Amino acid sequence: MKPFSTFDPQIARQINYVLCDMDDTLTLDGQLPAASYEALEALAKAGLHVVVVTGRPAGWCDMMARFWPISGVVGENGAFFYRYDHANKRMIRAYEQDETTRATHMARLQALYDEVKAEFSGFAISADQAFRVSDLAIDFCEDVAPQTMEDVVRLRDFFEARGATAKISSIHVNAWFGDFDKLSMSERFFKEIFGKSIGEVLDQTIYVGDSPNDEPMFQHFPHSVGVANVASFVNQMTNPPNWVTSAEGGHGFREIADHLLCHR
Repeated sequence: MKPFSTFDPQIARQINYVLCDMDDTLTLDGQLPAASYEALEALAKAGLHVVVVTGRPAGWCDMMARFWPISGVVGENGAFFYRYDHANKRMIRAYEQDETTRATHMARLQALYDEVKAEFSGFAISADQAFRVSDLAIDFCEDVAPQTMEDVVRLRDFFEARGATAKISSIHVNAWFGDFDKLSMSERFFKEIFGKSIGEVLDQTIYVGDSPNDEPMFQHFPHSVGVANVASFVNQMTNPPNWVTSAEGGHGFREIADHLLCHR
């Protein structure tokens, strides 16, 4: 990974789309610092489109899409996107799976969680699970004592062995049934909201993340950046980001925003 300070100013000038994770990318130590929100606002005022691409639940994503200065949110690792249309005062929602399928899959995930409780100690269902529509989130460090990465990987493998897709974020192991991910729903967002494919604007797009569930994005986007704390997960990735900031979390995101804006 190259220092983001070396990111080509000429490329920085042509960036029009900023896609970013939330937890430990916009946040720091479990909170959203002023630096992150100021960066979001500054990017929006400069005319850049910011899309948050997160593993967080539908309930949180509705709030972010409605109140934050962003163009939309891809949530639950690609299960849906939300965009608030301020001009017409309505929320646009698109889901990968219909309501019946989601309910069926959630029942299967609940049955798997019963197995998790019996086989794994120290983990807990995420406090935000009640606000989810498509996936199961197992907490390994947010509201519980941190578990070893060995056990976290073992939990991911447990889900995969039972036919689920499972990804490790900086705080959760997320499991779902379906072949969607952050990249597939981001592509749908671009087509339905911006009227173009990501491929058409690949040279105008940057992706910022911090953990293994960002890997499909790191692999796809040439302009991929990890905030400094991505270093904790690099050994879990086949495709790490191409650049890395000097600062962690939201301060790393602010570093990126400042660099883009000063060359714009």
